[in-house]
Amino acid sequence: MSHGATAATSGPAPQPLPAAKDPAVKDPAIKEQRVTKQRLAVSAALDELDDFVSTQELYRLLQNKGVSVSLATAYRILQSLADDGLIDVLRNSDGEAVYRRCAVTGHHHHLLCRNCGKAVEVEAPAVETWAARVAAENGYTEVAHTVEIFGLCRECTAKKAAGEL
Repeated sequence: MSHGATAATSGPAPQPLPAAKDPAVKDPAIKEQRVTKQRLAVSAALDELDDFVSTQELYRLLQNKGVSVSLATAYRILQSLADDGLIDVLRNSDGEAVYRRCAVTGHHHHLLCRNCGKAVEVEAPAVETWAARVAAENGYTEVAHTVEIFGLCRECTAKKAAGEL
């Protein structure tokens, strides 16, 4: 071999072995949330509510209780709770994000009253089947969906029929 020439190798260069999962090493894909007074207050306030609430409404409720939390912090906490699957988030008829701790665990949908904001949790196996079929037909995997059905609840329908709405 002449000076400066490199030896030829056959085949691809060896690849490093994947690192073994060490339980002492934290997975960066898993977010750990700090438990702060503000996070506990937001969570407790959601536990007391029956209906969906906007960030602004929740912020006002917390302020009225004397809880010191900024509006920006309330937004971040609600988004974090939603990202972690601890609360539901959806858009109301005005397009505003609203949040609620839901009684139903697992994937579900909502009927929302356009007038009073009442929400009913519903399971919809036909929607699940349809969504899976449409995704598969188009080659999509790891899909998610949200279905929100807007209308008038029974009480608001009665008020409308009585001319009170």
